[in-house]
Amino acid sequence: MNTLPKNILDTYKKFENIIINRLNDFQNIEAGLIFYEFCFCIMTPQTSAKNAWQVQNKLIEKDFLNTKFNPKSILTDKKHYIRFHNTKSQRLLNAIDYKKRLDEILSSNINQYEKRNIIKSEFIGIGMKEASHFLRNIGYKKFAIIDRHILKMLYLCEVLNDTTPPKNDKQYLEIEQKIIDFSAKIDIDMDILDLLFFAHSNGEVMK
Repeated sequence: MNTLPKNILDTYKKFENIIINRLNDFQNIEAGLIFYEFCFCIMTPQTSAKNAWQVQNKLIEKDFLNTKFNPKSILTDKKHYIRFHNTKSQRLLNAIDYKKRLDEILSSNINQYEKRNIIKSEFIGIGMKEASHFLRNIGYKKFAIIDRHILKMLYLCEVLNDTTPPKNDKQYLEIEQKIIDFSAKIDIDMDILDLLFFAHSNGEVMK
């Protein structure tokens, strides 16, 4: 396929400006919010991105990084419930201890893909998808965030033959390369594609 299906193109026309603005937000993130994007990505697995975003904002509001309180009561709130709240509450607390190491990785001179490998290897609860998501949300480009929404859209665009999630890093990178190739073929930046696919599945641009 050398273009997007018409219904996805229609979504692109509808959300293009919002998508561009969101990507600009990622590029211009405040330094003090980077830690909270890491928290956001800890919460997203098997949980609504909207709920994770709401909880992220609560953590910012309550200065979680500096007060280090148990966030479980926020995660269990029915207004923005986070699945596996016990495990994720502990991982959020652990993230405060990780912060110094995380800052070291981000400020190092290694390339962005090496940074992703280190982040997903060193931090519990962060796999290839979450590491990619985190780095994209703080301004890095050309990372695929391969979740069920993206897999479904890639299947509809005939990039993939099925919607089977990657079982390991090798498969993840193979799908990521297919997205890179497809992006080049249709001349739409892959960072735009990710937000577009999510918007097409959910009716709104998230992050």
